[in-house]
Amino acid sequence: MADDDFRTVTIIQADGLYPDEELEKTLFAPRPGQKYKLNYVQSNLWPTGVPERRPWSDIPEELRNQVDGIEVLKMPFTEQDLSLFPRLKVIVRMGVGYDRLDRVALAKRDVTVCNVPDYGTEEIADHAIALTLSLRRGILIHHERQRATPPAGWMIINTPLMARLRGATFGIFGLGRIGTAAALRAKALGFNVLFYDPYLPNGVDKSLGVERTKDVKELFRRANVLSLHCPCTRETRDLIGYDLLSLLPPGAVLVNTSRGEVLDLDGVEECLKNGLLAGAGLDVLPEEPIPEDRVHPLIEAYRRKEQWLEGRLVITCHTAFYSPESFVDIRLKSAETMRDVLIDGGRSNVITPDME
Repeated sequence: MADDDFRTVTIIQADGLYPDEELEKTLFAPRPGQKYKLNYVQSNLWPTGVPERRPWSDIPEELRNQVDGIEVLKMPFTEQDLSLFPRLKVIVRMGVGYDRLDRVALAKRDVTVCNVPDYGTEEIADHAIALTLSLRRGILIHHERQRATPPAGWMIINTPLMARLRGATFGIFGLGRIGTAAALRAKALGFNVLFYDPYLPNGVDKSLGVERTKDVKELFRRANVLSLHCPCTRETRDLIGYDLLSLLPPGAVLVNTSRGEVLDLDGVEECLKNGLLAGAGLDVLPEEPIPEDRVHPLIEAYRRKEQWLEGRLVITCHTAFYSPESFVDIRLKSAETMRDVLIDGGRSNVITPDME
């Protein structure tokens, strides 16, 4: 067979995340018995450190018409975007969540959707615990007051944020890979761990040595710290608002390192204002990046350093997943998934249309 007869497999990494393409070109290269030519391109639509993304239409039409597979980290992908890629067969979301992909449109076109569920597990669990400790040990409020003018006195601060960890209840909403990792860390700190996850089989609580509730309201009523670890699905979107948050014990701490769309910021603001919540640590927000033409009042108050929020709210930029090591994991696992599904005909990490 002449070289001209070889089919070409074209894969793009949409965001443009890495300084070279050697890992991908090595992983996607033909193996013995496979006959194709590889065309791998980083499209640089939203590189690291760039605050605003470029549209999919910025990719040259000639390249778009050839694309078989897309790897994407931050970019959303709509039905309109799909119309730009007539040959697309597989899209790999380089992370756990896939709610930014229009799965209905993709399913209609028979495009296979995959995710990468097993990267950054340690980092996100560590981040959830770090947010908990920075609030529950009063680190943030001391930090703010010691850099004030004049600095606060060298003494304890009497605040509902401060509490002993041992014996308190660490509530987990969603006990998947990351939730489980967070549970083990919370246990090591002396917390009693209580979780709610209606999709897990019986006995998970026994194997981990934690407590399970099948009543979501009980989770909220008992959790001195509530850590969210659920995906954004049709069921969980906007699920957690004032009605549930107001059930938390007075002085509770809320942490969200999952998806911003599951948590209603109006409810968080109200609970912080009335003292039901002592503090909140948010790595994710309903809209990211924050749209400057409609900044939520809670975020505005946080930015203005309003005194009622002093030391009580911390926001990080959807970076709980990140470490240099996890960034390598994302790259490797995404490429392995793409190769298995697009090139080798496997089913690694496939998200079927009926899955939440």
